[in-house]
Parts: sequence; structure tokens; C-alpha cells
Amino acid sequence: MLAKQWLDNARGVMDKIETTQIENIKKAAEVMADSIEKGKWVHTFGCGHATLPIEEMYPRIGGFVGFHPIVELPLTFFTNIVGQMGVNQFIFLERVEGYGVEIMKGHNFDEADTMWLFSHTGVNSVNIDVALEAKKKGMKVIVYGSEAEAKGKTVKHSCGKTLFQLADVVVDSCAPAEDATVTLKNHVDKIGPVSTMAFMTTVWMTVTTVAEILADRGVKLHIHPSHNVPGDTNSKERLHEALEEYKRKISACQ
Repeated sequence: MLAKQWLDNARGVMDKIETTQIENIKKAAEVMADSIEKGKWVHTFGCGHATLPIEEMYPRIGGFVGFHPIVELPLTFFTNIVGQMGVNQFIFLERVEGYGVEIMKGHNFDEADTMWLFSHTGVNSVNIDVALEAKKKGMKVIVYGSEAEAKGKTVKHSCGKTLFQLADVVVDSCAPAEDATVTLKNHVDKIGPVSTMAFMTTVWMTVTTVAEILADRGVKLHIHPSHNVPGDTNSKERLHEALEEYKRKISACQ
């Protein structure tokens, strides 16, 4: 059964993350915790399906203020597929050197901020632009993606380096280079990608570690609560408090 094959493949990736990436996740979480403790941001950026882990972490039940999503509409999940903002345009845009520089101009940054980037391949120009600009501004750059599988790939940016080579800390998503993992009879291409699942896994492993570090330091977290739990009469107030804190902090970033 192909469903079971995909599930086994996904579990295999998660197991590999657990056995090989815990220390790297701790290093990344320490950097992020330092930024949040100082009242600064962990900015998050990705393209295509690599925007999904960004959308997952905040605003999200169980997430907390400190993570600032930078999601550029033409580079996000493309539901039109063809026509306006379709797949062809997305593939072109993510490879255009200089586009990431323009994206960065739309926000204010502090050298105590952290830039957290997601990229399966680590070779496309927009992500590399963002990483280079972040480093110019003094920020630490954290990259999550399939680092081991990126070795030897052709870089599409004039700097000649992959996104992983520019990072201060890398967490390998452990997803295979081709992403899809299940062979289908009578077809050349596989089905059943695992990179999004790998990103979501590493996101919550990281965010929970950041929360643990900050709680141990005595830092108050503004957590996004569930507002659908019967009997929790204060959830709306806690949600309001979290959103007000986000609004207060984001004013310096825009």
C-alpha cells in the first residue's frame, strides 16, 4: 500500500532528524531565544512550499510572539497554478537575483534580530539575497533545508555559495533531494513529498526549544491560545494580550 510506504518514509525522515539534528536545533534555538529576550524579532522567510512552515509557527495556537513572517505574495503557495501568479512565474521569480534585496527594503531590521530561512535546495537566488542582506545588517542567519543533498548543486546566485554555506547555523531537514519518495508503477516521477513534513517537524522542535530556554530565563511569553476550549473563560483576553504585544513590537519593524 503506497500510503504505508509514504508513512514509513516520513517516519524515517523524522527519526533521522531526531538522531542527527538535536544539537543543531539547540544551537539555532539559543540564537533565536537571545533575539526574543532582547525584545527583537526572529524574521522568517521562504518561497513556495517553504512558506508553509512560516505560516505554521505564528499566528498559530501554541505559537508565541517573537516570530515575524515575511511572506512575499508572488513567492507563496501558488493556488492559481496557471494564469496570474502561476507556477511558471514563481519558478522564474525565485531565481531572479536582486529580488530578495528589494524584499528586504520593505522592512526595518536590527542587528540583534535573527533571520530564519527555509529552503529545500538552498540554491535559489531570492533566499540567498535575503541571507546576504541579513548578514550585512549584522543579523545571525539560520537556515533549515536539505543541506546534505545540496552538495554539488549548481548555485543560481553570483556569490557562488549555497544558502547553507552562508548560514551561522544549519539544521538539515533530512529530506531527499528529489523530495517525492514513493515510486508509482508505469510512471517516471515519484509521488509523496516529505520536505514540508520535515520542515513542520523541525519548526516545532525548534519553537518548543526556544520557549523552554526563555521560560528557564524567566522571560514571559505571549502565547497564542486556543479560543475553542470549553470552560476557558480567559482565552479571549490572553489572545488579545498576545496580539497587542505583536502590534506593539511590529510597529518598529514597518
